[in-house]
Amino acid sequence: MKSKILLLEDDYNLSETVFEYFIEEGFDVICVYDGEEALAKIYEEHFDVLLLDVNVPKKNGFEVLKEARATGKTTPAIFITSLNSMSSLEEGFLSGCDDYIRKPFEIKELLLRVQILIKKEFANKNEIVEISPNVTFNTISNELKYDSEEVKLNLKELKLLKFFLQNPNELLSHDRIYDFVWDYDEEYSDNSLRTYIKNLRKILGKDKIVSLKKLGYRFNKE
Repeated sequence: MKSKILLLEDDYNLSETVFEYFIEEGFDVICVYDGEEALAKIYEEHFDVLLLDVNVPKKNGFEVLKEARATGKTTPAIFITSLNSMSSLEEGFLSGCDDYIRKPFEIKELLLRVQILIKKEFANKNEIVEISPNVTFNTISNELKYDSEEVKLNLKELKLLKFFLQNPNELLSHDRIYDFVWDYDEEYSDNSLRTYIKNLRKILGKDKIVSLKKLGYRFNKE
């Protein structure tokens, strides 16, 4: 599964340039052009990184991220801005951003910043996460490998795996899992979740994912 980026940028030429570059680099990119549209997408879909221009119509980038953070969205975010003042920079970080880049910028630099945030999302200095001696996961390409052979997962299984890796040794309630793995307009079911868990256990090992009756699941890192 490709890493997914939300791009909020009202300059159509810049938006198209960033879109085409990141698509070629193997990302999935959703483009929006005003703050309200960005918020709607953030609530509707899961993203790995948010790229938010500050000066956009309806709601600026600061407002978008503040509202998203207030509802519990923790997706890593980078502000794209032409603002140079320290007060603007401070406002950006106070609104919950992880990084910023000033216009004009080299698009390669933006790519590197995105890749760094994706790695940080997994709290791992390396892009390869070792789940067990024979199972690894690449946080950039989203490839799961067993004995160096790629294992194909469906979208829900892959999102579930990422959620576990981002929250090791933590009890994850059924509701939190549903909110992360299923889109807002999709119907979820306990049976489907159990099937995805069963499939992951076949690859990762039965002891890696523990079921806590009526409470949820826990991914054992060690």
